Amino acid sequence: MVTPEKPLTVPRRPRCSRAWRRHLARLPRALFRVGLGRVFGRRVLLLHHEGRATGLDLSVALEVVAYDREGGSWTLASGFGPKADWYQNLRMTPTTVVQSGSRHFAVTAHFLTAEEGGEAMVRYAAARPRTARRLCSFKGFATDGSPDAYRRVGCEIPFVRLDAGPGQLLP
Repeated sequence: MVTPEKPLTVPRRPRCSRAWRRHLARLPRALFRVGLGRVFGRRVLLLHHEGRATGLDLSVALEVVAYDREGGSWTLASGFGPKADWYQNLRMTPTTVVQSGSRHFAVTAHFLTAEEGGEAMVRYAAARPRTARRLCSFKGFATDGSPDAYRRVGCEIPFVRLDAGPGQLLP
């Protein structure tokens, strides 16, 4: 008589509590508010946006996918898709303000097509391969590390380019 084998149980690391994860997620925004935004360099910016339902001034710290000083723009990816609140709020009110370092800039949001997003993801993966692999893994995208695989992933993620208003000197 054959006995069924018990499935192996792998011990799991204890997870951070929700409260700790919430505090960690809010830490960059708090650092911007106390004037320490420059510790992020050009990698993270603070996006101010108007709540589409409440009209309140909201803010979120986001990683910069691409920074173009000459063109006066930042490119962002909505890692949580088109349902992210900040993304939907920008759709409703595309003119807003960002904080990069300790400086504020008036910007206008331009939503990239899937093809443009694919190309942005390829450039991001070339510049930050480890972070790109982790992002794809976290979001459940299978990738072999090739430009074509990253291009397919980038077509699934919404990207936004924030163009600074004329006459603003970028850092």
